[in-house]
Amino acid sequence: MVHFYYQNSKLWVEEVALQRICEEVGTPVYVYSQRTLQENYRMLEEAFEEIPHAICYALKANANLQILRLLADLGAGADAASVGELQLAIRAGIKPEKIVFGGVGKRDDEITFALKKGVRTLNVESEQELQVINQIATKLGKQAPVNLRVNPDIDSNTHPYIATGLKDNKFGIDSSQAVTVAKLARSLPGIDLQGLHCHIGSQIVETSPFVKAIQSLLKLYSDLRKEKINLKMINIGGGLGVDYHQVIEEPLPPQEIGNVTPPISAAEFASSLLPLLKQFPCEIILEPGRFVTANAGALITQVLYTKQTPNKKFVIVDTGMNDLLRPSLYYAYHRIVPLSKREPVNWQKVDVVGPICESGDFLAKDRWLPEVQRGDYLAVLSAGAYGYAMASNYNGRLRAPEVLVNGNQFRIIRQRETIEQLLVK
Repeated sequence: MVHFYYQNSKLWVEEVALQRICEEVGTPVYVYSQRTLQENYRMLEEAFEEIPHAICYALKANANLQILRLLADLGAGADAASVGELQLAIRAGIKPEKIVFGGVGKRDDEITFALKKGVRTLNVESEQELQVINQIATKLGKQAPVNLRVNPDIDSNTHPYIATGLKDNKFGIDSSQAVTVAKLARSLPGIDLQGLHCHIGSQIVETSPFVKAIQSLLKLYSDLRKEKINLKMINIGGGLGVDYHQVIEEPLPPQEIGNVTPPISAAEFASSLLPLLKQFPCEIILEPGRFVTANAGALITQVLYTKQTPNKKFVIVDTGMNDLLRPSLYYAYHRIVPLSKREPVNWQKVDVVGPICESGDFLAKDRWLPEVQRGDYLAVLSAGAYGYAMASNYNGRLRAPEVLVNGNQFRIIRQRETIEQLLVK
């Protein structure tokens, strides 16, 4: 997150002081760096330039239309998991033939929409889904291009809620059944079997789970060749993790130093997989989401109150789990820093909590932060993925606006909700 930095003790994004955005737009507010988004995408492109590949950005991470248009301009395809995401991708200028349609529970109308639009592939998650797609495609007089999503039973060493490649997970076709399902796919008149798909989880910070997954796909690919089933593409999914700790060039609190293992970089990710991927005479599809957008965004909030109890000190802010659910849902870590630094730093151990009527409404627990006062602004960093995308109106709260910074300019790319919009809902 090099485009978020301190200058003269003030936090900036690109060439804009974040406090200026707070004063003009209000808080809470999501702020994104256009340069960071573009650089993250290009890092992946360059890392895999040795092989034929396509990057299909996972809309579930952040589906703001303006961000999608930026990525479309860079050549990105899309990984969509609903008819809503399909339509967002198309509206943003991503051609249907660059869109992969996934999801474990596709409705018939969603499958019909995808086939009529001419998406690149549908990722099939079960034998029954394959049969349904065949029926719908046959009625439409089409052949549905499909990839079989394989569940390789590999532990991705991530939070259980975002692990997707174990046998107990709902995703994909068990690897032991994949050849049988592939042979069925070949026999169905409404199916054009294009390739294999494997996505083992999210926020994976080491290479070994990816290597094991690709090795599993290589074996399956070889088994299918023996059955005279030739494939055109291999989709290795997404899941590459990001750094949620050392995300700006600012020292961590002394209490956190030495307790953090940085995730692998895009270059390390690619170098570990390329020797295996080069063994496939196919195009390789990647579905990154978090890697592109997470560290490009921050959620800015204002301190409403501080409260000292016999056991804790609380910093109560004007945003909460309705705007950023990840800490409450996954106990996820987001680094929190003040927009204005004071010297000397007086570190305090606090819980940063929001206004929601839930004890689970927190942004950080037992976190060491510089002392803050009522009215101070805080930046919750690395909030560009699974932030606004998971926001809600719980407790009747209005969803925050989104702002995109480009150089010394910024613009609102989603207005703050209004009470009138809430009442209509």
